[in-house]
Amino acid sequence: MYRLAGERIILREYREEDYPYMRSWVNDYEITKYLSNIFMYPHTELDTENFLKAMMEGRYRGFVIAHKETEEYIGQVDLINIDWPNRVGTIGIVIGTKENLGKGYGSEALKLLLEFAFMKLNLNKLELDVRAFNERAIKCYKKLGFQVEGVLRENFYDNGQYTDTIRMGILKREWEAGK
Repeated sequence: MYRLAGERIILREYREEDYPYMRSWVNDYEITKYLSNIFMYPHTELDTENFLKAMMEGRYRGFVIAHKETEEYIGQVDLINIDWPNRVGTIGIVIGTKENLGKGYGSEALKLLLEFAFMKLNLNKLELDVRAFNERAIKCYKKLGFQVEGVLRENFYDNGQYTDTIRMGILKREWEAGK
C-alpha cells in the first residue's frame, strides 16, 4: 500500500473504520455546500458503503487525509478523473471534520498529492473546480500555484442564489518552478 507522509498528516488507503467519519459529513450542509452536485440529495448509508467499498477495491484513486500519529480520518483527497492520454488529473478534496477546518491540513494534503501526481504518475496538469464563494479554498489553491483558467458563470444554484464555479489548474512545470 502506498502512503505519502507530510509533517502533520499522511495520505493513506481507505479503511472500513473510515465509514463513521465519512457518514458524519456526507449529509452536513456546512461541509457539502462547497462540493459537487452529488451532495444535493441525502446520501444513504448504502451510498457511503458503496463509495468506500469502491475506494478500498481500487476502482477509484484517492487517499484518506489522516493525522500522522493516530492515522485518524480528517478528510480525503482523490484523483476523481485521470485523462491518461493527455496526462491531466482532476482533484476532489474535502476536510470532513469541522474541527480540522482552517488548520492547513488541506494545503499539506494537496502538496503531497501534487508531488505524487507529477513525480510518480507523470501527469502534466492537475485541475479542480471551486465555488466562487469558497474564498478559503481559492486562497489555498493560489498559494500552491494553481491559476484560474476560467469561470463557469452562475452555473451553481444554492439557497436561492446562483454562483460561479472557478476552474483552476496547475502545470507540472509551474509546480516545479514554485517548489
